[in-house]
Amino acid sequence: MIEAYRVSWLARYLKELIESDLRLSNIWLEGEVSNLTRSSAGHLYFTLKDEEAQLRCVMFRRSDRAGAVVESGAQVLAHGNVSFYETRGDLQLIVDFVQPAGVGVWQAQYERLKEQLEAEGLFDPARKRPLPSFPRRLGVVTSPTGAVFHDICHVAGRRWPLVEIVLAATPVQGAEAAAGIAASLRRLNEEPDIDVIILARGGGSIEDLWPFNEEIVARAVYGSRVPVICGVGHEVDFTIADYVADVRAPTPSAAAETALPDRVDVWRRTEGLALALHTWTAGRVNQGRTATAHAVQRLRQAQPDPSPRRQRLAALVLATEVAMERATARRSERLNSFAAQLRSLDPQRTLARGYAVVQMREDKQAVTSVKQVRGRDRLTVHVRDGRFPAEVSRQYGF
Repeated sequence: MIEAYRVSWLARYLKELIESDLRLSNIWLEGEVSNLTRSSAGHLYFTLKDEEAQLRCVMFRRSDRAGAVVESGAQVLAHGNVSFYETRGDLQLIVDFVQPAGVGVWQAQYERLKEQLEAEGLFDPARKRPLPSFPRRLGVVTSPTGAVFHDICHVAGRRWPLVEIVLAATPVQGAEAAAGIAASLRRLNEEPDIDVIILARGGGSIEDLWPFNEEIVARAVYGSRVPVICGVGHEVDFTIADYVADVRAPTPSAAAETALPDRVDVWRRTEGLALALHTWTAGRVNQGRTATAHAVQRLRQAQPDPSPRRQRLAALVLATEVAMERATARRSERLNSFAAQLRSLDPQRTLARGYAVVQMREDKQAVTSVKQVRGRDRLTVHVRDGRFPAEVSRQYGF
């Protein structure tokens, strides 16, 4: 039984079949531009043809500035992906980058990726990080068998032998190189205390250096938490990794010299700083001595003459002594007067004149009236030179 399919089913099938082909999703085509038109939205529509065939192309406005200007009659290299437009049944190339045909596919692919990553900000100078002044651990991404790693170790031994070199070995040429380089960069970022990474390879053709132009490597360099120095090829070689790296060096040996300080230069600078510090310290000490001498001199000049104050003090002391003597004499006179008055009141003086003091013997109460005593009361009589007992006559009383 023959089954009839709907046109829409076949269109969708062709679309899925074409767009699932990886080769057609990343393809470069060379041909001549014809039938070029621009829509009101800014999209470009044109045909790319050669002597035997032609293909419809569309370049949307967001990609209009990707690469060279598209002009009718120009021979170009166009990059994009093949798609099937179901509504009109058209097979077309969705173009995202155009270069003149004479450039070559390698260079065109280089320019396309460079322009794309630059637009994303991967080359932004503002994100470039400073290198550490005195790295302790240096990561190196390169082949373990070539001369590059030997040259880096030689430079390190000559300039800064204190550094520890950690090699993340990887192929740097061939189909597997790009994935290996990206994996090595990630591995070094997982190592503890790596201060800086050198991405290095010797010179070669554009094909030899192509792994360093791959997007996977560029994004691995961009994603590194550790500053990356790219020393790939010779001085004239520029790869995509050079633009993304924090620092670009013209050669692998130059990358090592950039990453590491020169111990001779550090020694000289240290000695210079020590001399400058000694000179500065000596100058400050001399300034301090001079300032102290001037201060002492000013103090001596500002010191008042004590002679007038000494004379004034002597006069005050003399006046004080005179005043104290006068006050003492006056107080002595008053004290003598008080003493005479007290002596006149002394009971012994009264007793010496023939008087006596009589006390009740029991309670020591002085007898001042005859009414205080009765017959047989016992008394004590005090006279000038002593005392004696007495008793009131029994017949006495009132």
